[in-house]
Amino acid sequence: MSESVLFRNGTVLTMDDRHTVLTGADVLIVGERIAEVGPNLTAPEGATVIDAAGGIVMPGMIDTHRHMWQTAMRGYGADWTLTQYFVWYYLESGKLFRPEDVYAGNLLAALEAIDAGVTTTVDWSHGLQTSQHADAAVDALQAVPGRFVLAYGNIQQGPWEWATSPEFRDFVNRRMSGGNDMLGFQMAFDVTGDPAFPEKAAFEVARELGVPVTTHAGVWGATNDDGIRLMHENGFMTPQTVYVHAATLTHDSYHRIAATGGSVSVSTESEQSAGQGYPPTWTLRDHGIPVSLSMDTSVWWSGDLFSAMRTTLGADRSREHMEAHGRAETVTHVHLRAEQVVDWATRGGSRALGLDSVVGSLEAGKKADVVLLKNEHSPVMTPILHPYGHVAFQAQRGDVDTVVINGRIVKRDGRLVGVDLAAARDAVGRTIEHLRSTMGEEAWLKGMNPDIPETKVMDNPYTYTEWDAGSAQWKH
Repeated sequence: MSESVLFRNGTVLTMDDRHTVLTGADVLIVGERIAEVGPNLTAPEGATVIDAAGGIVMPGMIDTHRHMWQTAMRGYGADWTLTQYFVWYYLESGKLFRPEDVYAGNLLAALEAIDAGVTTTVDWSHGLQTSQHADAAVDALQAVPGRFVLAYGNIQQGPWEWATSPEFRDFVNRRMSGGNDMLGFQMAFDVTGDPAFPEKAAFEVARELGVPVTTHAGVWGATNDDGIRLMHENGFMTPQTVYVHAATLTHDSYHRIAATGGSVSVSTESEQSAGQGYPPTWTLRDHGIPVSLSMDTSVWWSGDLFSAMRTTLGADRSREHMEAHGRAETVTHVHLRAEQVVDWATRGGSRALGLDSVVGSLEAGKKADVVLLKNEHSPVMTPILHPYGHVAFQAQRGDVDTVVINGRIVKRDGRLVGVDLAAARDAVGRTIEHLRSTMGEEAWLKGMNPDIPETKVMDNPYTYTEWDAGSAQWKH
């Protein structure tokens, strides 16, 4: 008989198509799947029964864009701008990462994600300088009982180079051809807007392999409408394409995204702090573009989607108020609601990743990725009057009591289960020791606020093309 788990007597946010909310309800898991959702369910013999009274049972959250390899540098870039990030990772010290350093970052990031109730994470892995780096990234993801998507990228080479190499094809054949919904696959690269469109070769590989593309679009000074236009004119915008940030595009580009069925991954903490552009949630709603949420990188920010939800609400509402004040008006009812951002943190991610028939909601037949928010040692979990608002504004990672992924309990009573956190700490410690000794202490300390080279980095921050956008960058 399959192992069973029963969450008993909780407030259940199903996140189904009707956004059904049940109070005093149960969620029954049998094997890898949700068997039933409703009141007074019968626990099978031998089932693990978890008291959810006073808590919220919800689908696992889904992060559609996180540079997991950078988690080994947690907090190092707290005061960086996007330009400084480009200099450190793209031009200078990012080249020092060995395969074991990618492994260390991914391992810590994977544990961080499931600890915060993020059951599916896209590893936007653009530090894969060699196939050995890629193997290390996957090894780390498979060492943790979470659901992940490897988004393969390499910021040190043009995508038309690494995507067409025999090493990349060999990696795909060896590691990514199993059809396992615990480990998905994307190709991750950006489109500079170079009129020659050298990225076309990488898109053609993605099309041949049937692999979705995720791309940083609408990033101030880096990617713009020209890249979107080139993608569209060459037929590479698909419903599976995920556009990260999309913060500085014109209506023309948003129309193209909407018309081709793509979605946008909004990283509000990142966009507000680093300078990609103002989080574009209001215009995405206006254009009917689906939204998911992401954390970007722990080298700067938090690694949990509670922060994503509350900063996204704050940014959208702040802009709405400021626009109204500029017209000498007062906002009496906000347009972006807590319920919508909870949807973006769950169903938004499952839709973007093509996993909506698998995860994203608590419905019979779906895979059991389930989170219980409950904390009897904190006054913050009482009372629960507005469940969506509680998730978005009140709860935090310390309130994640239980996490189930694919039917397996991976966190219980506030602690990760069956993982070696000490080993992850040791691996990251070795990475930091390697970087500090290789860079030298002066350069290491200076890297927290690095100088910008005299060359104008922001003409094109990517090292893999000679194209200079120059003054034409913002012509539309």
